[in-house]
Amino acid sequence: MLNNFILLAQAQHALPIFLIIPFLILIGMIAAGPILFGHFWEHNYKTVAVVLGLTVLAYYLFALGDYHMPAHTLAEYITFAALLSSLYIAAGGIYLNVNANATPAMNVALVAVGAVLASIIGTTGASLLLIRPFIRLNVHRIKPYHIIFFIFIVSNAGGLLTPLGDPPLFIGFIKGVPFFWTLQHLFTPWVLSIVLLCLIFFLVDRRNKETEYTPRPEVVAKNEEKTEFHFIGKRNLFWLSIIIGAVFLDPNVIEGLPHIYYDGSKISFLREIIQLSAAFMCYRFSSKTALAGNHFNFHPILEVVFLFFGIFFTMMPALQLSAQIASSPSFAQYITPSFLYWVTGTLSGFLDNAPTYANFLSLAMAKFDLAQNNVAEVQQFATGTSAAGLETLVQLEAISLAAVLFGAFTYIGNGPNFMVKAIAESAGIKMPTFFAYVLRYSIPFLLPILALIWYLVVHLKLF
Repeated sequence: MLNNFILLAQAQHALPIFLIIPFLILIGMIAAGPILFGHFWEHNYKTVAVVLGLTVLAYYLFALGDYHMPAHTLAEYITFAALLSSLYIAAGGIYLNVNANATPAMNVALVAVGAVLASIIGTTGASLLLIRPFIRLNVHRIKPYHIIFFIFIVSNAGGLLTPLGDPPLFIGFIKGVPFFWTLQHLFTPWVLSIVLLCLIFFLVDRRNKETEYTPRPEVVAKNEEKTEFHFIGKRNLFWLSIIIGAVFLDPNVIEGLPHIYYDGSKISFLREIIQLSAAFMCYRFSSKTALAGNHFNFHPILEVVFLFFGIFFTMMPALQLSAQIASSPSFAQYITPSFLYWVTGTLSGFLDNAPTYANFLSLAMAKFDLAQNNVAEVQQFATGTSAAGLETLVQLEAISLAAVLFGAFTYIGNGPNFMVKAIAESAGIKMPTFFAYVLRYSIPFLLPILALIWYLVVHLKLF
């Protein structure tokens, strides 16, 4: 089958297959580096990621003469990096401590609150706001599975309800999907996935006995009698609201905003300037107590920014090749809701879910002669009012569910995943490797839920 894909891609004058090698090398090094050559990787991951990314970028610019894909990728990367960096800095100045017994019920309650917050302030915002309190709450019994289920629930599945929740859904909103479409059509799958994940987390956590873990002196001691909340950094909530509010300042949606016009698109820069400025003000005026309590430093965000620079640019050929193969006439008959769910999901887990969503939205619409750069046609596709009928609505449900839920399958499926991992490691928690994450957690715990969502929602269309 793989040979057929390769021959088909070459017959259509597709990109050279060897262009995906830098992406495979980077993913392989992310997976194996910490185990096989940890010292080298720790000191050179920035250089490796940047060199591989620039290698692919140079090939596009000088060998292919393609400036369009790199320009759009750069714009998406800057938007991604600005938002993630701003939220990281803002959340770093907010110290929240839950002074309570770290029972399984308390842990489930905290991640359930995070799942709700994720659809309001985004999976990134909710993850950065709650991961440190979550670690502090479990400081005497923390294990890797705590962080993994936090990633499953707060950093991914929780963001299904609104376009603010997860980057793929926000891309759909920008292109014309109504704001409340997700709440209307994805609410039941959201409830089902959150309830099942919380139930599994509760059952796993019940088996955990307190382990030796020496808390830092500045961590507030647990109060065994009652639950208390300590909150420092209220001023950062103001800047946090500005950062989140700026997300809506997209020149493709709001007319009159300053922008850079390129290749039929309006590229934002005002939004990013506002977010980074708010982040600077956050850091400049943050409570020193809050920063110290969170052990704030820039290492986790720098790791994410550098690694995702390499990921964004090295995955350009992989995304284009997959889209070319899937959009060929011989594959049109296979573009069904089930196909879109599993293929969008697989690529979202191992590439990045935002560009994967955009590619397969375009692919699904092209099957019905609809254009994803036409807002009216995107609205028709989302609401099932085009000539194709309700089939398009089901296809968008499949793409949306897959992009968000499968984003939790690996560390690189969604931006917050790697950020949470980096924060956990900086707190002294030994996180599983790339493949251990997939084999020990994603496949046994997450995959059955993804299959159930597919069977009930996409295949049987019960919801």
